[in-house]
Amino acid sequence: MLNFKNICLRRGHEVLFSGASFTLHKGQKIGITGANGVGKSSFFAFIRNELHPDEGDFSVPPGLQIAHVAQETPAVHREAIEYIIDGDRELRALQQQILAAENNDDGVILAKLYEKLDRLGGYTAQSRASRLMNGLGFLSSQERMAVAEFSGGWRMRLNLAQALMCRSDVLLLDEPTNHLDLDAVIWLQDWLIKYQGTLLLISHDREFLDAVIDHIVHIEQKSAEIYTGNYSAFEKTRAERLAQQQSAFEKQQKEIAHMQSFVDRFKAKATKAKQAQSRIKALERMSLIAKAHVDSPFDFHFSPADKLPNPLLKIEQANVGYDHSVIIEDINLSISPGDRIGLLGPNGAGKSTLIKVLAGEISPLAGVKQDSEMLKIGYFAQHQLEQLRLDESPLWHLQKIDAKATEKQLRNFLGGFNFHGDKALEAVAPFSGGEKARLVLALIVYQQPNLLLLDEPTNHLDLEMRHALSVALQEFQGAIILVSHDRYMLRSVTDKLLLVANKKIRLFDGDLDDYRQWLADQKQRQNLKQSEVSNSESTLSRKQQRKLDAERRQKLKPLYDAVKKAEQKMEKLHQQQQQLEKVLADSEIYSESEKHRLKKLLQEKAFLDKAIEKTEADWLAAGEQLELAETENHV
Repeated sequence: MLNFKNICLRRGHEVLFSGASFTLHKGQKIGITGANGVGKSSFFAFIRNELHPDEGDFSVPPGLQIAHVAQETPAVHREAIEYIIDGDRELRALQQQILAAENNDDGVILAKLYEKLDRLGGYTAQSRASRLMNGLGFLSSQERMAVAEFSGGWRMRLNLAQALMCRSDVLLLDEPTNHLDLDAVIWLQDWLIKYQGTLLLISHDREFLDAVIDHIVHIEQKSAEIYTGNYSAFEKTRAERLAQQQSAFEKQQKEIAHMQSFVDRFKAKATKAKQAQSRIKALERMSLIAKAHVDSPFDFHFSPADKLPNPLLKIEQANVGYDHSVIIEDINLSISPGDRIGLLGPNGAGKSTLIKVLAGEISPLAGVKQDSEMLKIGYFAQHQLEQLRLDESPLWHLQKIDAKATEKQLRNFLGGFNFHGDKALEAVAPFSGGEKARLVLALIVYQQPNLLLLDEPTNHLDLEMRHALSVALQEFQGAIILVSHDRYMLRSVTDKLLLVANKKIRLFDGDLDDYRQWLADQKQRQNLKQSEVSNSESTLSRKQQRKLDAERRQKLKPLYDAVKKAEQKMEKLHQQQQQLEKVLADSEIYSESEKHRLKKLLQEKAFLDKAIEKTEADWLAAGEQLELAETENHV
């Protein structure tokens, strides 16, 4: 039980929230919601005793075990599976006691300790850790890899697995889905539903929240209040309160009318196909959801594209991949205005690679790609956040696109993305990940594309911005191809799903619930194959087995080396970039006396940005080749 009584929490001199009084009980699953910057992560730091309240009392039962996901992962050479088992602190402490008793040759104490080890399930620790790794997308061959061999995103998955391994009474998860693909999100959702302790979850994934949590603590306007029910229930309650405000009510009615118009148009064309019906249901829900977002700081839409050629883009008999390694083969795809396509498929299957080919960042290995002369692509990917000019403002970025527009026009446009007043004139350097993502989206929207290629656009975006983006995408007249682990975004925006798997791309006949079942079936087949391989290998002599293992390692070694080399180079470049960004974040560097030094630093940053972009491409290529080779090795 966590008891909060009249809690006031500050960040510096700023009050985050005050007068917070509620009790969180054992077994409850609580979503912590609110706009970016209101104090959600500070709330977690407070529970972990890293921050102290300025007022009020906070009490917890003695000996309460609190688990959280570490934000930093040391580049240690400890095996990944052992690193995860380290999360079971009680088990590790017991193992140390056993080791000490063995050194002292104390048989009586050893007998008691081994009995306790059995009660703790110590003999199953390896299999529990293995299941966690498998659920989060790791291959069995990666269990014995050193932590240092994994990239940043995969190390965050290791940290998550370590937190899940802990025998916790309270589990704190801050945006756990940000580094996961859809498959791992679905697995984590199922795991958390079964979790026996008290869960506190910060997430901007509406569907994930709805499936997992049963209470909401919402932080806004310097107060924290608890609601019973999932996120949809909270939205309904909040909407009823906001509807009492006349100015909000008028805006709400306009929003609902717009959405209802879209629903009506879509219904007129929809067949009885499951995917179409699923999307209609999602759109119908949006009229209710709109009521809870009447005071959103975001208000933007896509202006009609100048031209909508048909088709916009065509690919015939194409193979895509890197160097001579084919990741997807025999692609035949024609994209027309109005297409709303969601890409599904396991991690490493090639979804991002396909998006890069469509965007023209890389070329097909074989086949033909034809772009319409009037094609205008809006491409969002995480690496584009790194390409923003850190020393320049949001207004400057828009002026580079449209030098003829007036400052007032551009600032009004930026206001729709919550860059108001001086924020539109500030340097981008100190911006959060969410603010940078919003700026990149603003630049895309302003250019009036007729084809949107969106690769995980919701990472770093809060619930309000995700909702605003969903609404804007509803009225977009061009074509959309979307990769996302946000199922609400997929359901509300797309009406066709393509499955990328086993080097092929095909139409997926079903909705996201069917995809969940497909994943379960694939996992079952994979486990069966691995079992058959294990049974087959168990009949081999130890000498033969060692020989086979050595051959596998030898075959994969060049790929492991390529990934490691790219990661080491990328880590070194990122360190240089972080040091440079710290210098550029200092306002004194922009003074007249530092003009020459600033110019030199900006040239250095441009060089670094290009080097990082190339190294990331090399790392991605090597990683996908390795995943493909490992998968083939285990089939």
